[in-house]
Amino acid sequence: MSLRDKLIKNSTISLTSTLEDSKIFTKKDMIPTTVPMINVALSGTIDGGITPGLTMLAGPSKHFKTGFALLLASAFLRKYKDGIILFYDSEFGTPQDYFKTFNIPFDSVVHTPITDIEELKFDIMKQMKELSRDDRVMIVIDSIGNLASKKEVEDALDGKSVADMSRAKQLKSLFRMITPHLTLKDIPMAVINHTYKEIGLYPKDIVGGGTGSYYSADAIWILGRQQDKDADGIAGYHFVINVEKSRYVKEKSKIPITVSFEGGINRWSGLLDVAIDGGYIVKPKAGWFATVNRDTGEVRQPSMRANDIVNSKEFWMNMFETTDFAQYIEKTYKIAHGSILGDENEDSD
Repeated sequence: MSLRDKLIKNSTISLTSTLEDSKIFTKKDMIPTTVPMINVALSGTIDGGITPGLTMLAGPSKHFKTGFALLLASAFLRKYKDGIILFYDSEFGTPQDYFKTFNIPFDSVVHTPITDIEELKFDIMKQMKELSRDDRVMIVIDSIGNLASKKEVEDALDGKSVADMSRAKQLKSLFRMITPHLTLKDIPMAVINHTYKEIGLYPKDIVGGGTGSYYSADAIWILGRQQDKDADGIAGYHFVINVEKSRYVKEKSKIPITVSFEGGINRWSGLLDVAIDGGYIVKPKAGWFATVNRDTGEVRQPSMRANDIVNSKEFWMNMFETTDFAQYIEKTYKIAHGSILGDENEDSD
């Protein structure tokens, strides 16, 4: 028996193996959503998606955080018909109709109300202990932003007005325990969180809850928004996904997504902005667009209004099929995993 085989045999850990045979380092299960630029925000490619691990959606109130989380949950259930969403709810602001909007069946959601961090920690670890790698489960926590610690609640009941110094520690403990199980058991988890403004001359958004959630997250989105106005007033919002942290996407990437009050998430939103930046689409005059050959500058398809583009599946599928637009997006957003050491064949000095 070789030393390698001896080490594997003697291990008390069932998943111990060579790196070549490792179930942990096999290709990650990637679940695409129906929105190409959401896939880009998750993985750097239009046909990528959510992977096992912790994805944190952070931002102020009314920034569609729950909507994005349910979009991910809907994608999970579309791929796994027998899948279950384990939904931890501390804000109780998600009506049943919201689940219907995202085509999430009620009987596919296990709804667990929570009132403090410790209650969440004890329940989720009990669930984790009973799950195996073959169980198709996705976890959504809505949210940890305003979730109190048990000590904070007890101090209030005892009439004590003291600062709670335990909350950040409890959150750090929670994510420290959860994180390895998500990868080992192939579980994606979306966590909704709040942000606050840093004090300073140029304040930036900071993810709440201390460093525990930040260190544990595989991806962190900080969401911004602008109003989308038409002749009748506000028609919806232009959201911007600011990629604060990611294992796949270049950090500080900004990905625009449009949500209208009537139609919900615009499936093709964000692509027009990227196509203009990349030189695939130009604006020959105000309000009009044309597709061009990036190499020659030759006009391919002239005189289009924005409405002819932004909601057109036919237009964007043709763009992907006849140009290298998808490759451009990947090059723009995806982290390249080249050799850190450079060319190993180069002669050393």
